[in-house]
Amino acid sequence: MGLVGVGGVVVVGIFAFNKWQERKQRKAIEAATPAVQEPVLSELPAGVLKPDRVEPVIGSEPAPRVPPSAKTVKEASARRVPPLLPSEVDERADWVVRIESIEPVVAGRLWQAAAQQLDGIAKPVRWFGFSDSDNRWEVVGPNSGGTYHWVCAALQLVDRRGPASDADLARLTDGLQHMCDIFMAIPSLPARGESVAQAAELDRFCAGVDIQIGVNVVARDLPFAGTKLRGLAEAAGLELLTDGCFHALDETGNSQFVLSNLESSVFVAEEMRSLATQGVTLSVDVPRVADGVKTFDRMMALAQQLAEALNGAVVDDNRSPFGEKAAGLIRAQIEQYQGQMAEYGIAPGSPLARRLFS
Repeated sequence: MGLVGVGGVVVVGIFAFNKWQERKQRKAIEAATPAVQEPVLSELPAGVLKPDRVEPVIGSEPAPRVPPSAKTVKEASARRVPPLLPSEVDERADWVVRIESIEPVVAGRLWQAAAQQLDGIAKPVRWFGFSDSDNRWEVVGPNSGGTYHWVCAALQLVDRRGPASDADLARLTDGLQHMCDIFMAIPSLPARGESVAQAAELDRFCAGVDIQIGVNVVARDLPFAGTKLRGLAEAAGLELLTDGCFHALDETGNSQFVLSNLESSVFVAEEMRSLATQGVTLSVDVPRVADGVKTFDRMMALAQQLAEALNGAVVDDNRSPFGEKAAGLIRAQIEQYQGQMAEYGIAPGSPLARRLFS
């Protein structure tokens, strides 16, 4: 029993000795390690902010807002995504390609490169650049001096010569890709097959509503004198344009109806004094005017006025008298065709209609 007691005392002593050694070593380590203190805000290096939240102080003035630098504004503008399409573009009638340039492109250089690459395409191609400063699309031409990160090319799918072909779209695709390689730009090309089918369908509709109405005023006895004819036309508000015809223009400068020479020669301002003609033709392009019936009535009123003043007669293309019954049938046709255009979504006389029927 005595030996057992001695053994227990020895075990307890060894355990206590180990604990004392551990405590001694821990104190030695703590003494050798310097205490880390939280630096005060005034001791922080310039430009380093203390991560803790700073509570506001009542009555203190807010820090002045520092405006962004010009470089920051420019970089932010370059990353701005423009509206999907320019307002002048209509995806029903245009094959639209948006192009993003890594570096801003000078519009004049772009237009010149495009003219070289796309020469030979049968349909018109219009160009637009997105202005970062004005936040809008702008028309790009040979004399444009702006720079753009976003550019839009729009190929017109249909005109009076017919629809755009797959060859036109393929040529535009190849030309745009080559141009984009030059300017380090990325084109977004829509599917060609769908656009070719869309162009064919639109062309079929346009062909079904494309009508022009014309009447003639022919001399009964003596030819019409050019000076008197010009005076009557200008008194009615018509202007002689470079195509050799007198045009009735609306307030925006768009032609409503035309007065042309029934004979093969055109009207020339310097030659009107010596001109003598056997008749004139008045015509209205129905899809290109907003109110076809009203325009037709105005044209017929002028035709009757010319006939009375020049001793002529109002006749159709077969030289048959053009009376009120024929005029009534034409008014009904104009209403029918312009109504079909409106139902299809192409407003008569709108910019889109004038492009499609050009």
